[in-house]
Amino acid sequence: MWHTACMKILLLYPEYPNTFWSFKHVMSFVRTKAAYPPLGLLTIAPMLPKEWSKKLVDMNVTELKDKDILDADMVFISAMIVQKESAFAVIKRCRDLGKKVVAGGPLFMSYKDNYDQVDHLILGEAETSLPIFLKDLEAGTAKRLYESKDRPPLSETPLPMWSLIRLKDYAMTSVQYSRGCPFDCEFCDIVVMNGRVPRMKSPEQMVREFQALYDAGWRGRVFVVDDNFIGNKFHVMKMMEALVVWQKKHRYPFSFLTQVSVDLAANQDLMDAMRAANFYQVFVGIETPNAEGLEECGKKQNVKSDLTEAIKTINANGMQVMGGFIVGFDSDTDSIFDTQINFIQKTGIVVAMVGMLGALPGTRLWDRLKKDNRIKNDSSGDNLDGDSNIIPLHLGEDTLKAGYKKILKEIYSKKSYYKRINVLMKQYKPTTKQRFKANDIYAIGKTFWKIGLWSRGERKLFWKLILKTSFTKTRALPEVITAIIFGYHFHAVVKKL
Repeated sequence: MWHTACMKILLLYPEYPNTFWSFKHVMSFVRTKAAYPPLGLLTIAPMLPKEWSKKLVDMNVTELKDKDILDADMVFISAMIVQKESAFAVIKRCRDLGKKVVAGGPLFMSYKDNYDQVDHLILGEAETSLPIFLKDLEAGTAKRLYESKDRPPLSETPLPMWSLIRLKDYAMTSVQYSRGCPFDCEFCDIVVMNGRVPRMKSPEQMVREFQALYDAGWRGRVFVVDDNFIGNKFHVMKMMEALVVWQKKHRYPFSFLTQVSVDLAANQDLMDAMRAANFYQVFVGIETPNAEGLEECGKKQNVKSDLTEAIKTINANGMQVMGGFIVGFDSDTDSIFDTQINFIQKTGIVVAMVGMLGALPGTRLWDRLKKDNRIKNDSSGDNLDGDSNIIPLHLGEDTLKAGYKKILKEIYSKKSYYKRINVLMKQYKPTTKQRFKANDIYAIGKTFWKIGLWSRGERKLFWKLILKTSFTKTRALPEVITAIIFGYHFHAVVKKL
């Protein structure tokens, strides 16, 4: 039987490869080590017994040493699919050093049969599955697999244990307001993991989260990680009211970005509330401007919208639209590549994440393509690996890969990228209340030095945009500089294609 009274736990977050969302090339500009903290592990930590000793190692921030593993009684690992190579390596390393491994998160939920070396898999939402494991562990009867399909109320979710990390190691931090999405896109695994009925934290609970983050010393950008922040518009409006009051009281210490559905553009009251709460950026799953592709994947909310006008509307309300795009739908022909390029350029979506259609276990897409023997292998989780795990229906694989690369090379050429920033600036009405920190001043100085003075292929574009923004839309200058820094990362990662 395990003696669990005073266990030492290592909470381990594997390394991200150099991908679209890793922002690894941005870190030197802002003097941080990683984009986001491991919110899942920080939330799991207080669910473990209080008397247990806990240490968190984020391999994106610090080197994992053998001593970290050897000092622990058990190692808890959480990972996204894109982290699978690092996860494989660290699981083997832990087992070689004689340590038991407990694993959970999207990677293990999607591919649980691939991880024989994991001693205990905790799948589903931890509020339900983790307490059962801990009870069995105490009794000496812990099983290998704990899997729950329950959808617990988020009132059971504790405050993240911010004391386990150094917040200054991160470019921004994260909170979660809701889980679940009312839509059911064929390719999306969110409804598999979190359900179709959005569950929310109460306004009072969210205020406690914001206050805890504030008390931990954070000031700056906060990513609300919900897959659809506006999944329940009535409740999110109530939360916005409380957040606006809190932000005013604390002189707007946070600026927010999140993920929403395109129907945000049809709700002026909600856009007004988000603007008042200091939201400055939203990620929208556009997927494709082709109605056939949207119908095919069940993206009904996009079919009903004029996507170009919706993007303009959200930008005009002080929130820059980032967009997700997909090529490789069954209805796609070889014209889709130019169609995507033209749409992205025309709408001024500066941060445009383009991926080839892939299938994840449990999704309706996976089930449909599995029946047709069109699944080649597991998904890499990397939008920029230049491959897909499915066999396209009409487009040949070589055509799809070549067309995909064409999109990325074109939209992230420096000339096209700066054109999009200019289009955005025509639509965008900045309203964000900024709080400048020492790192912000450093980032501006490094951008002017590295890109404004020494980047031959970009220098002219840089100064033309900076001067134009300075005279015509001065308040947007910080966001323009941010976009230029992001461009430095995107140009670098696209080179690997």
